[in-house]
Order: sequence, then C-alpha cells, then structure tokens
Amino acid sequence: MAVWALGLNHNTAPLDLRGRFAFALDTIAPALKGLREQHLRHPEAAILSTCNRTEVYCASEQVQVDHTLGWLAQAGQVPVDALRQHTYTLQGDQTARHAFRVASGLDSMVLGEPQILGQLKDAVRAANDAGALGSTLSQLFQRSFAVAKQVRSSTEIGAHSISMAAAAVRLAGNLFEDLGRTRVLFIGAGEMIELAATHFAARQPQAIAIANRTLERGEKLASRFGAQVMRLADLPERLHEFDIVVSCTASQLPILGLGAVERTLKKRRHRPMFMVDLAVPRDIEPEVKQLPDVYLYTVDDLAQVVQTGQASRQAAVAQAEVIIDAGVQSFMHWLDQRDPARGVVPLIRQLNAQADEWRALELARARKRLAKGEDVEAVLQALSRGLTQKMLHGAMAELNASSPESQALTAQAVSRLFLRS
Repeated sequence: MAVWALGLNHNTAPLDLRGRFAFALDTIAPALKGLREQHLRHPEAAILSTCNRTEVYCASEQVQVDHTLGWLAQAGQVPVDALRQHTYTLQGDQTARHAFRVASGLDSMVLGEPQILGQLKDAVRAANDAGALGSTLSQLFQRSFAVAKQVRSSTEIGAHSISMAAAAVRLAGNLFEDLGRTRVLFIGAGEMIELAATHFAARQPQAIAIANRTLERGEKLASRFGAQVMRLADLPERLHEFDIVVSCTASQLPILGLGAVERTLKKRRHRPMFMVDLAVPRDIEPEVKQLPDVYLYTVDDLAQVVQTGQASRQAAVAQAEVIIDAGVQSFMHWLDQRDPARGVVPLIRQLNAQADEWRALELARARKRLAKGEDVEAVLQALSRGLTQKMLHGAMAELNASSPESQALTAQAVSRLFLRS
C-alpha cells in the first residue's frame, strides 16, 4: 500500500492562492467523492484545510500524485502548472513524518500551537463520515494523534508560544494607548474568534460585540464575554462604532469591502481603525489596507510577530523530532507488514488457506464415512486425528531432518509454537 500527500501552506503559497483551496467542513464529503472518482483506483483520502494550509492525504495500491494535483487544480480553478509551483508532494515515510509534524504543531506558523491538532481530528472525522478512510490512513492519523500527545506531554514545544490572537492584541496595543477605552467587534463565532475574544476581553475593552450570520450561535459566544450581538446585515450601519474589528468567517466572498470601510471612516471622522482578517479566503478586501486611517493585518502579516520566542524552543523541537522519528519507523514497519510482497501478512494468509484446505479435506472424508453409516464417535475421532497429524507433520519432519547443529534451535521454535507453559 502506498501513501502520499499533496499540499500548499503559508510557506509555499500566498494568502489569496490559499483562499482558492479552502474547504469548509460541510464541503469535505462532496470534495472527497470528486477526488476519489478522479483517480484510476478509488484511494483512501482525507482533506485538511485551515487558514494556513490545504493538504490532501491518500493511500492506494499505487501512487497517483498527478491525478491528485489535477483534481486540486480543478477544484481551485487554477492551471495545473501554476499550482504545481506552490505545492509540495510527499510519499511513504515522508508523508508520515509530515503528518506527525503537523499534528504536533512543528509545521505551523505558530510553533507548537495546539489548534491544528483539533483541526486535523475534524478532518479525519469528516473523511471517516464520508466513507473515504481505510485501514492505512486510519492508522496514519491515529498514530499522528498519539505522537502529538507524546510531544505535548514530553517536551515544552508549546511553552511561551504566541498565538495569532495574542499577536493581534499586542499590535492593537501599539496603536491604542489604552485598550480599555476601545470598542471591539468580532465578526464570526468560530474557534478562532472565540480565542481572539478571550484575549481581547482580558484587556477589558469598553465594549465587545459579536456579529454573526445566525444570532443563536453569536448569542452563545456573546454570553461568555458580556457582549452584545448583531446580525451581519447590521454591519454597514454600525461598523463606525468600533475601533477594533477582528473577522474570521467561512464566507467565500469578502464581508467588508473598500466602499463600506470608506463610508465607515467618514462617519468616524477618520479616527483610526485596527482590523484583523483571520479568514482564508479573506473577509476584508485587500484594498482596505491602502486607506490611510486603517491598520489591516492578515494571518500572513502576523507571521513575524508570532515567531517571537521560537529560538528558545529549539531544544524542545529537537526532542519532538526524536519522538516523531520513532513514530515514523513504527508506522512504516506496520505498513511493510501489510505489503503483499513483504512482511508476515502474506504468510498469515497462506497459513489460513492451508488450514482451510486441511479442514475441508477432513470434513469431506468424515461426511463420506457418516453417509456409509459408520459410528459418529469413530468418525469424529478420525477427523480430529487427521487434523492433528496434518498440523504437526511439518514440525515433526523438521525436527527429524534437522542437523545436530540446528536441532536445538528447531526444538526451541517448535516448543514455543506448540507447547504451552
């Protein structure tokens, strides 16, 4: 069985290109169906899609990277050659190593960040629900979860890491002398917004508001922070009330355009606004950044801030890599055992086939004797003797044929296989 991965991330592709390949969880199932139909043989498959990466993991009898690349290019409506320049492909042990590093937070923009593990688990759950997972990818991901847990518990990889949300608060503090006098608006109600709201709420701003497409989910999050809630449709009329705007939704189109923000600035009499767009694709049109009174940051803009302190965690990275190496070796050993050309799985199949053949032969003989009217007890005794003799024949013959030098080793092997202590 071959395993491979194809992906693009914050190191290989710009934000707007990554946005073309963002898959919401509710679109994973149909995407996986299309992906598997694209290949010559339906592979096992899973799609991991976050603001920093989109990765496709596959397992099949043969590697079919070109088919995977062709499908992904079609999904994002990008020419194959153009996409190829921004992707990476991994096979075999490289795939396992990458999956383990991703799960452990070693391949993240924020070194050691914990959110990626939850996102990977969501991706695996979605693939399983879509019927796209088999034993190979299930093993790969379950082992990646175990490795990530060991890395978390055995190293300090997550110590002192600065999250995107913390970086946003730090930058806002550079613009506004006192965050306690600011009004903060969060657009969306997902995990990233919840994390950002937690960090900003700790600075006790003057007011917090949550704008979301559905009021029910927005109200649930707002109740945690004593915030007011509004609909997205209310943004044009109320955006001017807020000094800080943090947005992260699953919208495929921008929620705040250049014109809307320009009108907002006029209402604010050009008082500065701090805006953070954590969404991929973008929630805020990139042209907004050119406005003189707006300080707009995207996930990529925050990269340099979150790198702070990484040097002090390099010792933890080295420890984590040792754990990952062991995990990769263990997974590849498991994979080799399942290879029809190698390992013990073919031998197990042969043994089962041989045992089935012996059983069928002895049953056939027993039925013939019973049909002739022979005693049932005598037939059963003969059947059991026949099976026993067939199972022991090879071991007995090997013992008798062994040279004096190898007889002791043969005897030990036979004792271990057939005798109970």
